[in-house]
Amino acid sequence: MKAVRVHEYGGPEVLKADADVAIPAPKDNEVLIKVLAAGVNPVDTYIRTGTHSRRPPLPYIPGMDAAGLVEKVGSQVKNVKAGDRVFTVGADSGAYAQYATATADLVFPLHSNLDFDQGASLGVPYFTAYRALFTRGHCKPGETVLVHGASGAVGIAAVQIARAHGLTVFGTAGTEEGLKLVQQVGAHHVFNHREQGYMDKIRVASPNGEGVDIILEMLANVNLDNDLQIMRWKTGRVMVIGSRGPVQINPRYTMAKESDIRGVTLFSSSKEDWSEMGAAINAGMELGYIKPIVGATYPLHEAARSHHDVINNEGTRGKLILHTWE
Repeated sequence: MKAVRVHEYGGPEVLKADADVAIPAPKDNEVLIKVLAAGVNPVDTYIRTGTHSRRPPLPYIPGMDAAGLVEKVGSQVKNVKAGDRVFTVGADSGAYAQYATATADLVFPLHSNLDFDQGASLGVPYFTAYRALFTRGHCKPGETVLVHGASGAVGIAAVQIARAHGLTVFGTAGTEEGLKLVQQVGAHHVFNHREQGYMDKIRVASPNGEGVDIILEMLANVNLDNDLQIMRWKTGRVMVIGSRGPVQINPRYTMAKESDIRGVTLFSSSKEDWSEMGAAINAGMELGYIKPIVGATYPLHEAARSHHDVINNEGTRGKLILHTWE
């Protein structure tokens, strides 16, 4: 099969398309998926550099998110069968390939409402958004949530899910096109994070000007100190989903409002967490409020360009997708 492999840690240039990679064989509890679309996530780039806590042995095939058709199942697999449309949030053998294996617990049915590109957009973004909002954030209807970077894949997921569950949704983006997109997917109010004083505007727009209840933070090394200044008293919590470096904060901001800073790591989820998240995402697909936005697509041999773009593009809009059979 064709697959992208990393033979040494480094920049995007270490992503090499190989044409003679063996098709992985599923274990008893695994599913072999014919991958029709693979999702590109920022974490894929961190792992590729070798600086992430996850350091797969070389060579390895990157990627966790994939969608396609079930090719074969292991002897213990009961939840899917050959020919089913599925997506996965945990391609064990790597998603940037024409075939991938995944543990059955991390393989979910892909609703007919969504195509395969959208299916490959579900995994990490939507499960992370749900975990941040509910498993870790304990959101409740009527609360106000601020989603930083809301035009990105996780941001769009968070806006759609939060709006459907009765929260008032604030979203930020860095371009006019991004702001329009964030509003289209469900945000009540949008703010340009490139404008001077935009955080003051968020505070003023919050209920009674008291601040927001929960913040989903995608770039904590830039925003965290400012986040702590617009939290609502007693209820405020920041969910740290992403950070690209250290940050200096004033702890007094957390003391005065008794606010919380909570980390979010998707792959700390328990089996029960995965089951709950999968059921929630499936319900969202059925009801129609989960509608992933695909930002750009690339043939498999342009995986390096996708890794550059997912980190460096200004005004990210939606999920980046690799087409594995092009």
